[in-house]
Amino acid sequence: MVDVMRDMGIPIQSPERATPIVTAYLLGYVAAMPLLGQLSDRVGRRRVIQGCLLFFAIGSAVSAAAPSLSILVAGRLVQGAAGGALLPVTFAVISDLWEERSRPLPLGLVGGAQELGSVLGPLYGAGLAALLGWRSVFWTNLPLVALAMYAVHRGLPATGGRRELKVDLGGGLLLAISLGALVVGLYNTDTSRTVLPPWGWPMLALAGLSLAAFFFWEKRSSSRLIDLSRVSVRPFLATLGCSFLAGVALMVTLVDIPLLARTLMGEDGLGGALVLSRFLAALAGGAVAGGLLTRHAGERLVAAGGLTLAAAAYWLISRWPMEIGDAAYRLGGLTVPRMGLDLALAGFGLGLIIAPLASVALRSSTPDQHGVVSAAVVVARMVGMLIGIAALGAAGVYRFRQLTRDLVPPLPFEISPQEFSRQVEAYQDALRAALHMQYGELFLITSVVCLVGALVAAGLGRPAGDSATPRAL
Repeated sequence: MVDVMRDMGIPIQSPERATPIVTAYLLGYVAAMPLLGQLSDRVGRRRVIQGCLLFFAIGSAVSAAAPSLSILVAGRLVQGAAGGALLPVTFAVISDLWEERSRPLPLGLVGGAQELGSVLGPLYGAGLAALLGWRSVFWTNLPLVALAMYAVHRGLPATGGRRELKVDLGGGLLLAISLGALVVGLYNTDTSRTVLPPWGWPMLALAGLSLAAFFFWEKRSSSRLIDLSRVSVRPFLATLGCSFLAGVALMVTLVDIPLLARTLMGEDGLGGALVLSRFLAALAGGAVAGGLLTRHAGERLVAAGGLTLAAAAYWLISRWPMEIGDAAYRLGGLTVPRMGLDLALAGFGLGLIIAPLASVALRSSTPDQHGVVSAAVVVARMVGMLIGIAALGAAGVYRFRQLTRDLVPPLPFEISPQEFSRQVEAYQDALRAALHMQYGELFLITSVVCLVGALVAAGLGRPAGDSATPRAL
């Protein structure tokens, strides 16, 4: 981002001017997902995946060649809109190609592949940017997209799609406006001053009005975005609730673990990313394991177990000592680093829920709604991530201010250099202690969030593989 800002003429002391580079991608990613999910139900999965890949390449090319910030933001918006549909539509493809009992494993493999991308992506992107500049990250997408489009064309049958059904364009646009306004309203790069950015409340008001208009539209539309009369409502809502709460926990980890590594452990940016990679690698492994376990143990047990494991792990993280880099568990004759094991348990627990949640969403709906309900599950997680970082981030800043309000920075006047050094060291120790307490409290809250998610998972319903059709509302 620093390189991008320099090329775009953005002063390094004004990072808020670069915010649209991120928010534009998130805006497109979240807002377009439900409508593109329904489009895949209507015109077929392969067509939508190919179209999304094509527009992802177009957005990448525009971003790579962008001569100005506005063009770069436009390219990122297209990238996000196209990229957001790929995961839920791929989940819907699995529903077309596998019977219900056999779905959890491929769902877990797809979820694991996606999470593995979050492990390798930062290292891959940083390496490309260091060698060839930041624009190469976007140019490299073009040959990768070409390979993906060829693989989809050769390997994916033209399954799914019922052309006699209309796409709910009006409902999709209203929901897109609501979700987009929510993204913009909650994305705040400086929670040290306010919970929301200056434009936050107007955007949240727009999101609420658009959502109300969406429900009004859906009651009168002949082709609804999600027809709840053909969805098993309780397990579907439980799926959305679990996904939302997992998103809260995920975003707290993605933001606060690198910050903890930098502020308490003295790591640089790369060191913080490597600390986080232990969590992300376990997240990918948990997704695959969740697919394997769901077929035998059932969706409800695996999802509830995964969230319970995550809750226990975050409780352990909340009790980390100040010198966590040196802490270890003694398991028999083995010495295991505490930080790595706790993060791996949290990631594995959150990974376990990916396959069962996707499986419940698919079996709770009819085949002509699989694309849009899969999108709803992913959107719920993204909204949880946005709300989680806005709320908990602001709470963390507020708590830190409370803990440090009586601290006064020492001044080098009328005291000896030795005494000044001692006071500076004591002041820094007090700041670190406040940070340590703040992080502990945030992760304790995250543990409670996961525990609530485990209780919500009780509403996921019957074990995988039992035969049933979605019941009417």
